[in-house]
Amino acid sequence: MSFTASNEDNFGGVSVGTPQNDPNDFMSSQDIGTSEMKPRILLTGRQRSGKTAISRVVFHKMTPNETLFLQSTSKLVKDSINHSSFVRFEVWEFPGQIDLLDANVIDAEGIFSGCNALIYIIDSQDDYSESLDIMRAVVIRAYNVNPSINFEVFIHKVDGLNDDHKIEIQRDIYQRAYDRLNADDQSNITLSFSLTSIYDHSIFEAFSKVVQKLIPQLATLEQMLSILVSNSGIEKAFLFDVVSKIYIATDSAIVDMQTYELCCDMIDVVIDMSGIYSQLKEDTAVQPYDSQSSSVIKLTNGSVMVLKEVNKYLALVCLIREEHYQSRAPLIDYNFICFRDGIQKVFSASVPNSRRRTPPCSPGSVHVGSPLRGTGMIAN
Repeated sequence: MSFTASNEDNFGGVSVGTPQNDPNDFMSSQDIGTSEMKPRILLTGRQRSGKTAISRVVFHKMTPNETLFLQSTSKLVKDSINHSSFVRFEVWEFPGQIDLLDANVIDAEGIFSGCNALIYIIDSQDDYSESLDIMRAVVIRAYNVNPSINFEVFIHKVDGLNDDHKIEIQRDIYQRAYDRLNADDQSNITLSFSLTSIYDHSIFEAFSKVVQKLIPQLATLEQMLSILVSNSGIEKAFLFDVVSKIYIATDSAIVDMQTYELCCDMIDVVIDMSGIYSQLKEDTAVQPYDSQSSSVIKLTNGSVMVLKEVNKYLALVCLIREEHYQSRAPLIDYNFICFRDGIQKVFSASVPNSRRRTPPCSPGSVHVGSPLRGTGMIAN
């Protein structure tokens, strides 16, 4: 099993959408009514706000510097992400010059009714007054069509701002956005705000939170991770999609940005090493990684990072104190096997048209030295 990728146009289950020939193309019933019932994310915002760069960096492994040469998107672009039974959705990127409220151009009712999340990109380094006005109109229209949409606001390009300025801009956009909604008597609409940049891991963390809201099995995955953490001496654990570096679930502890960045960097190291050594077996069917593959990195602060493959596209990345890892390595390995088996059960229960949240286990009470009921895990 390997983390190595194929060509850019079909990387890890990401199909790069071909721009539509005409804006009216995305009014067709085929585009709106089908797509194997996968969740749909709409990516919109003003021109040059960074929509295409975000999509390319997160889902197509383009480096931030390469995005400087991207042309402005003039047509609708659709990306289909099919990494696993959990990470399956579509991203529709709308060009900034298309008016989502113009009934002569698009079928807003059809588009918003099939939408699960709407991400509006605001350029923090530009005058965002007009962006807020457009966002207000789009959000209200989308909410009236489909109240279940998750509305996300990415305050983008904050890499050139200091921390105080970031907080000030976020507070200002938050206040002005809700002032506009309240003025239209739309106080029941909820917006989520994230500070993002393609030059650090903030864009991956922000997209992680969006994708998590689209995963019906999220509560089950979080419960399983919390059981694993609490009974293995682990400080923090993430279940990552290794292709996009989106974490689809984590345990109940608060996510620390520095820890998340370390986990992302570890995935990059594993991918790079896999790419190097897989070249040795190009002419064979044998892959350098299999279900037993793992990686351990010791940090200078006395912690250990452990990566273990769950399946072809998912990896468990944990942060553990070095002394705990040395004394509990067999316990951690055993509990991981139980965790991986539980994930496979969730996979088996996940069918394309299902929205159920059937947990594979019931943790019950924990007794020292006894298997956790339903999970097979051992408490330390």
